[in-house]
Amino acid sequence: MKIILEARPAPSRAWSYLSPLLALLVTVLAGVIIFALSGKSPLQGISVFFWEPIKSAYAWGEIAVKATPLLLIALGLGLCFRSNIWNIGAEGQFVLGAIAAGWVALQAGPDTGAWIVAAVLLAGCLGGMVWASIVALLRDRFNTNEILVSLMLVYVAIQLLAFLVYGPWKDPAGYNFPRTASFDVSTQLPRLMASSRANWGVFLALLACALMWIFMFRTKAGFAQQVGGLAPKAARYAGFSARKTLWLALLSSGALAGLAGALEVIGPVGQLNAHVPVGYGFTAIIVAFVGRLHPIGMVFSTILLSMFVIGGELSQSQLGLPKSLSSVFQGLLLFNLLACDTLVNYRIRLKTSAKSSPSPVAATKQGVA
Repeated sequence: MKIILEARPAPSRAWSYLSPLLALLVTVLAGVIIFALSGKSPLQGISVFFWEPIKSAYAWGEIAVKATPLLLIALGLGLCFRSNIWNIGAEGQFVLGAIAAGWVALQAGPDTGAWIVAAVLLAGCLGGMVWASIVALLRDRFNTNEILVSLMLVYVAIQLLAFLVYGPWKDPAGYNFPRTASFDVSTQLPRLMASSRANWGVFLALLACALMWIFMFRTKAGFAQQVGGLAPKAARYAGFSARKTLWLALLSSGALAGLAGALEVIGPVGQLNAHVPVGYGFTAIIVAFVGRLHPIGMVFSTILLSMFVIGGELSQSQLGLPKSLSSVFQGLLLFNLLACDTLVNYRIRLKTSAKSSPSPVAATKQGVA
């Protein structure tokens, strides 16, 4: 008996929804094994990742803090990936958005009005778009690989941020720490609750999610983006511009990542420092794929990945495990999802090997005997 994969006549719609759930279940089981091998209680470890982050209103506020930038970045990446444009450098666009927004926020003073918040957010969007336009320009003019270019630009952005906070933008009264002065209170978004760090940025993320759904599934331009990704030849035959698809996808992705950076620095951080890049741009790649590149699906996957991020922090403080355990769970989830997605196009069959009939020579020998 052997196990074989038999191709389905058509992709299974049921498994396209069940696959992420199965991947999550396998990830939880793998987590149980990891906690057991680490000498920790598996029950306590799973509780830290799946119960502690949601057990109170304050915990949900922390979920919102993590989920806001993740959702915004994932929405832009989802558009890129559906357009067959592999933007892997959203982290750099996030950092440039934070830098641009931080520069505007530093201009605010005690007499600055509430309009500065809109200027800060717009600057963040423009910063991310400028960084993404470098990728689009090189791909458009020189046919460079957007994966490598966007990824390498992440490290350029991080070094640029380090130069600014260690150099010209360094707070003279900051006890030599690499950070700018704290932004004026006029730049801060209102908080959802006095006891929580979550602010109104979460509503901007949900609004962006709704607008992205409308664009992708209810407009001709969104349809052109998806056709360009699925069937480039058909898109050209229909008159859809490949250049327009490239620029629209990358600029939209850059703008959303830059907006996430702006919300981060005027929200929970309140200043620019060397620790602004925390990996949201890379985690959002997993968010996009676990959410099936669908805006609604990304809302749920964002909550799940935010739980993983917070769980990693709690496992360090409560269990004495490294914070990087969060990245282990994220990687396991993506790996298991890719494996479980096999069931969308294939079904598992158990094949019993039939006994081979004796050859004519052997049958003759048996007859003679």
